[in-house]
Amino acid sequence: MTQIWKVLVTGGAGYVGAVLTPKLLAAGHSVTVLDAYYFGDHVLSAVADHPKLTQIKGDLRDRATLDAALIGCDAVIHLACISNDPSFELDPALGRSINYDAFLPLVRLSKRRGVRRFIYASSSSVYGIKEEENVTEDLPLCPLTDYSRYKAQCEEVLAGERAPGFTTLTLRPATVCGYSPRLRLDLSVNILTNLAYHQREITVFGGTQRRPNLHMEDMTDLYLSALEWPSEQIDGQVFNAGWQNLSINEIADVVRREVGDDVRIVTSPTNDLRSYHISSEKIKRQLGWTPRRTVQDAVRDLLAAFRAGKAPGALNDPVYSNIKTMQARLSDANRSAA
Repeated sequence: MTQIWKVLVTGGAGYVGAVLTPKLLAAGHSVTVLDAYYFGDHVLSAVADHPKLTQIKGDLRDRATLDAALIGCDAVIHLACISNDPSFELDPALGRSINYDAFLPLVRLSKRRGVRRFIYASSSSVYGIKEEENVTEDLPLCPLTDYSRYKAQCEEVLAGERAPGFTTLTLRPATVCGYSPRLRLDLSVNILTNLAYHQREITVFGGTQRRPNLHMEDMTDLYLSALEWPSEQIDGQVFNAGWQNLSINEIADVVRREVGDDVRIVTSPTNDLRSYHISSEKIKRQLGWTPRRTVQDAVRDLLAAFRAGKAPGALNDPVYSNIKTMQARLSDANRSAA
């Protein structure tokens, strides 16, 4: 029989959280979402009236807010962060305070409030650039940016807080792609699909760089599975979670095949030649988990959303870009302070 949890999902109205939260509810779990709702209060409107959903609009860094969010919870899925390097670099102090400084208080308060399972969303970017053909979990971490460095440091913090009765699991996802009600169009597959559909032209910078990808549905299914696996199989473990490792040129070709042969692909030189290929053999070997959807599926899902009018203003609205939304918020804050 599947165990039913009361789950706190930090960042539960974000790109991944907006798909995960309804899935958790559909599986019978009770869910508390703690989110700043930077991208709109409507994100979870489809399940807003669900009797097992509690939404808390607040700051992860506020102790009283966090304490209220943890009431009755026995599991935490920690997604909340300032995502991607450009957004982080806009305000490094803000990024550190949310992505790192808030982490230890969250973990320790979770333990004190009786949480028995803590699932942490790290990132495959913690590896940096590797020469190895396949990047596995036993390779040293060489984060290149503050964003990835704090992800790696939070992994260390969580490992240090592991204790009997407090199961910890760290996942290092590849770049997630595909549709979400809180849509991001600033990720490689999503960017190229958006441009191909709306402009009939894709600009590829470089193109030979390989990127690991993971379909949104597989990413969110993985979090559900992480609540189902026995503690002894996952406690203290770290797993990569990825699927197709494609070059940017290959992604562009997939997009053009789905959108139409009239889509033009323009190649431009770049200094960013980061390329890596993560291996997800460990999670397959130890837990039997394998993704079931492809980049092609993600492109098709995005196209269906565009055609259905689910992403109005997709080319220009800053709500689809983390960095543009952060820029707007910081600009508003500066004007208010002036």
